[in-house]
Amino acid sequence: MEYKTDIEIAQECEMQPIAEIAARAHVDEKYLEPYGRYKAKIDPQLLRDTDRKDAKLILVTAITPTPAGEGKTTTTIGLADGLRRIGKDVTVALREPSLGPVFGVKGGAAGGGYAQVVPMEDINLHFTGDFHAIGAANNLLAAMLDNHIQQGNSLGIDPKKITWKRCVDMNDRQLRNVVDGLGGRMNGVPREDGFDITVASEVMAVFCLASSVTDLKERLGRIIVGYTYDDRPVTANDLKATGAMTALLKDALKPNLVQTLEGTPAFVHGGPFANIAHGCNSVMATRMAMKMGDYTVTEAGFGADLGAEKFLDIKCRMTGLTPDAVVVVGTIRALKMHGGLDKKQLAAEDLAALERGIPNLLKHVSNIKNVYKLPCVVAINRFPTDTDAEVDFIIKKCRELGVNTVLSTVWAEGGKGGEALAREVVRLCEEEKGDFTFSYELDQPIEKKIEDIVKKIYGGSGVSILPAAKKQIAKLEELGYGGLPVCMAKTQYSLTDDPTKLGAPSDFTVTVRNVKVSAGAGFIVALTGEIMTMPGLPKVPAAEKIDVDENGRISGLF
Repeated sequence: MEYKTDIEIAQECEMQPIAEIAARAHVDEKYLEPYGRYKAKIDPQLLRDTDRKDAKLILVTAITPTPAGEGKTTTTIGLADGLRRIGKDVTVALREPSLGPVFGVKGGAAGGGYAQVVPMEDINLHFTGDFHAIGAANNLLAAMLDNHIQQGNSLGIDPKKITWKRCVDMNDRQLRNVVDGLGGRMNGVPREDGFDITVASEVMAVFCLASSVTDLKERLGRIIVGYTYDDRPVTANDLKATGAMTALLKDALKPNLVQTLEGTPAFVHGGPFANIAHGCNSVMATRMAMKMGDYTVTEAGFGADLGAEKFLDIKCRMTGLTPDAVVVVGTIRALKMHGGLDKKQLAAEDLAALERGIPNLLKHVSNIKNVYKLPCVVAINRFPTDTDAEVDFIIKKCRELGVNTVLSTVWAEGGKGGEALAREVVRLCEEEKGDFTFSYELDQPIEKKIEDIVKKIYGGSGVSILPAAKKQIAKLEELGYGGLPVCMAKTQYSLTDDPTKLGAPSDFTVTVRNVKVSAGAGFIVALTGEIMTMPGLPKVPAAEKIDVDENGRISGLF
């Protein structure tokens, strides 16, 4: 059977004018700023003016990702469409895709099959220019920092202690380590430098956690760009860069409104990576989505050990949000990979491999239910090759944890394939009350917070903090940053810090190499394993397959 590609399905969709979608989301036209016919920004004044009560919040997360695919964004969108099909007033809040993965390995992040947000090409490419604005603000700060040193360096910044990098929203390993300022005195001060991908910039994290323009400005001002010769932190405020950075970001901060293939209102805004940042769409978009419906479905990046942990321990802690239900997405194919099968062997029934791989799903489910104490459902993204015996095995194992399993076929059927999941989510929201608890307390020392995440969420036995990281922790606690939450920078491919360890390993140690503060975002970043803040392209980049015909119609985007 020949399947249509995601872009073919998206291009066949008859989109509704954005004013109609806004009306469906209870957004008065006076708050609407159209960007063409099918996308718009919403004036944040709406949040101050509305007296609508908050929606029920549903968080969609997943098992540890594998090359077999899990379909978390697809499930998020299909669930929202399913809720609408059963008569609920629903909105969905998602992250914006980064151009790096779009042109690299992963492809876009607008869903798949018959559960997508549209216009798919716009969302995956330039969209409303938010990421360009974030990159510009990041690079303005870098330019002002180097200019300050060039023009006499009255703050006494040590060029060897600069922590701020430039950024570009592209996978480009060539830029990881560079030497700049060459060419003589008029061309800057020579130093070692490097680039991050835009989604790894602290400006992105600040942007996504800001609750208003004023809050954005305050957070930007606190960003630390380096240290002086006598080891004092230097901030964006010290460089007088804050006002101009905010000016570049003021329009970007307005949430974007688009639609699903079935016309459900979708707020798509912000997009930090979850392996190196906190992996959630903007607070502004989540809050707006929750005011504009009775149910809001949102997702957090990668597996529940990363995106959901950060959503719950960082975003919810900072905003006072509490999910009413959590959906953990998995596929039988991916669990068989966790059980040791090769990608080519996934089509055949293999209960033994599934039994070896299912502990990964059960660990994530147990964390949601027993650590965070939230109502939970498992959504199995069903493939045609999944057998009834394999499905029954998962249902039985999850039932032992007191969690229901629902089959989802949203990729093939859109909202219709998400109706059963929608009904279970409504039941959880109405009948099961959570007792939301964080995985660690803020007043603990930094080292103890890291240890709690490793032991409770990853299932590890302990943490090895390297001497350099220990010194950094001591310095950060001395500077008064000890009370911040922790953002773990860790591989997405394993519960451990080793991407080759699949399933749910136990008795492992996580090594912390580096600890730094994102003072603007308001969290400590603990770097484990070989985490890249600037990815590279694969041998055959997705960009090679993308083309445009004479009518401007794009193909090959997925």
